[in-house]
Amino acid sequence: MTLGNNIRRLREEKKMTQQMLADQLDVSFQAVSSWEREEYNPDLDKLIRMAEIFDVSLSNLVEEKKPHFDTSKAIYDWEHMRTFVKTSAKSHGMTQTLKALDYAVMAHSEQNRKNSQIPYIYHPLNLACHCLAMGIYNDEVVAAYLLHDVIEDCGKTAKELPVSERVRELVVLMSHEKDDSRRDEIMKEYFRKLSEDSDAALIKCLDRCNNMTTMSWGLSRERIYRTIKETEKYILPLLDVIKKVPEYNDAAWLLKYQMLSMLDIYKRLM
Repeated sequence: MTLGNNIRRLREEKKMTQQMLADQLDVSFQAVSSWEREEYNPDLDKLIRMAEIFDVSLSNLVEEKKPHFDTSKAIYDWEHMRTFVKTSAKSHGMTQTLKALDYAVMAHSEQNRKNSQIPYIYHPLNLACHCLAMGIYNDEVVAAYLLHDVIEDCGKTAKELPVSERVRELVVLMSHEKDDSRRDEIMKEYFRKLSEDSDAALIKCLDRCNNMTTMSWGLSRERIYRTIKETEKYILPLLDVIKKVPEYNDAAWLLKYQMLSMLDIYKRLM
């Protein structure tokens, strides 16, 4: 697909007319029309501005669009994950995890992951599965993985959670106020508290790893950029906190490798 077709496709995806795009670029709609018909090519400054308007990389705007690869739905099979977590919890006597499991499924029952039809419960279940797969059977940590978003995203309170005080404490640590006008201030205090608790630091690092694997289709380009910056500033330093617990040393290495690999990939694609 050529540049002109890309401009037209992206404009239509944004539900913009040629005139609407022209107004944002400070050109005539005839200029936009000529670009789409490939009679003329836009100047570099206009290309950069269109990439911002369409929320795509410059390469995505100017390069020929390649066919989409088929993606697997199997990795989002949350019911299979629930069975794995329940079986593992029963075999290791993890009572807090069993209590948290059913509550998390109920709390997230009406939610999907951003920009998808994937049930939201896939996310906390995925974290719990990864934790268990890394050989971490800390009952309260796995329970907190399952419940880490229910206060922030489901309107639940800590007192409502059918788990121990320690699990509630971890879930509270994982929750923060959402206010973009004060985000820097909120994030600074949020990560300061996380850095004082190795269990909470572990939960947050794995949470970020999982969120990074889906942000290519779940987040806008602006949010992806923000996530990259915040991961480098706040998340990577938490690995030093995790390493202080011998039980978490292997997990810290795996998390660091995965995060750095994904950061490198996203930077190259941006």
